[in-house]
Amino acid sequence: MSRWKPDARGRLEKAALELYNDQGFDATTVAEIATRAEVTERTFYRHFADKREVLFPAGSPLPDILAGATATAPAPLPPLEVVTHALMEVAPVFEEREDLVRQRQTVIAANPELQERELAKLAAFASSLARALRERGLEATTAALAAEIGIAAFKIAFERWVNDPDRHTLAQHIRETLDTIRHLTAPPNMSPRPTT
Repeated sequence: MSRWKPDARGRLEKAALELYNDQGFDATTVAEIATRAEVTERTFYRHFADKREVLFPAGSPLPDILAGATATAPAPLPPLEVVTHALMEVAPVFEEREDLVRQRQTVIAANPELQERELAKLAAFASSLARALRERGLEATTAALAAEIGIAAFKIAFERWVNDPDRHTLAQHIRETLDTIRHLTAPPNMSPRPTT
């Protein structure tokens, strides 16, 4: 078994996702992942604490991207537009790894325990986004509400994207979902009363 092939982490991630999809997350062992990736188990544990961490890696850059994009959004934007700007900055991270992301979601969708962890991850993203909005000067309740709406929109857009047979971009799905939210919250058009 060669230990010198490049990108051991990438090969481990690919092998794990293939095995999780082929035989199920619970049935897959670290030894099987390491064997398929042509590395040792020790190498696996150098990159991941356990097999769940393949799906939920420590040190995800997403909270920092959200916070940075929120901080650098143009000043006059209203809160929901700032959130849209931040989510659009995150979209390429997923789009660059589209096939792996889709495999990951298939695994999570098949495992209720992993679904709970995914929801916890999204809640952490909402907290990061709310904190960044507060740092822009938003009042705490407004920041929390805007962040929660944004992450709910992202969750729906993400689900639509991974299941989209036409392969539209995640960014397009985010825009459409947030447009739907704006439509839901806009006051209805009042038609003029008939005059007598």
